[in-house]
Formats: sequence, C-alpha cells, structure tokens
Amino acid sequence: WGVGVVLIFLVMATAFVGYVLPWGQMSFWGATVITNLLSAAPYIGSELVQWIWGGFSVDNATLTRFFTFHFILPFAIAGVSMLHLLFLHETGSSNPTGLNSNPDKIPFHAYYTYKDIFGFAILLATLAAISSFSPNILG
Repeated sequence: WGVGVVLIFLVMATAFVGYVLPWGQMSFWGATVITNLLSAAPYIGSELVQWIWGGFSVDNATLTRFFTFHFILPFAIAGVSMLHLLFLHETGSSNPTGLNSNPDKIPFHAYYTYKDIFGFAILLATLAAISSFSPNILG
C-alpha cells in the first residue's frame, strides 16, 4: 500500500517538473507557487525551496534541475513499479468483498513472466518492422 502511494507521488512529481519545462509564463508562475508551498515545512522549508530553485528565485538553474528531475524520475518510477508488482504478487491484492474465493491459482513466475516477455517481443518486433519498412506511418 505504501509503495503505491510513493508511486503516485513520483508520477505527480514527474508531471509537475514536465509542466515547467516549456518555460512560459504559466509554467514559471506554476513553479513559483507550487515550490513556495514547500516553504511552509517547519525548520527546513526555506532551505528546501532554495535548494530546489538553485538560488533565491525561479531561474535558469531551476529549469536545469527540473529537466534533470524529469529525466531521472521515470527510472525511479520503473523501479518502484517493479517493487510494487513484486509486493503485489507476494501478498496478493486486497479482497474488498470479503468473499473467500480460493480457486486453483497459476503461479506468477514461469507462466506470466514468459507470457509478458513474449508479448513484449511481439510488440518490439512489430514496432521495429514498422519503423524499418514504413517509417512515415509513425509520424
């Protein structure tokens, strides 16, 4: 459950720093307002905001930092997603209805792992064929 919460915050952070990258008036003031919300944190708020900004205001250093965050965060999301799936398959998902249904289950590793790898290979082969033989279709 906790890993899912971390995952949603990472996705929101990626969306926020991506919103700032066009560097227009809306994104500039959005970055200023949202990062200033962190200054309300006790003791470390103002130092945290200055660290994120890279100075005393939203500037070119902020844009560079947000671009770096926008590049690195998807890798963190991929890692946390794998951890989330691992925990999901170890403990199982929740049972909100309360019904005890215990049918014969297929173990995740072996069957679903190979099925996912096969599906990914088909997708990759299709994309490679389209991009090799007819690249104008992809835009």
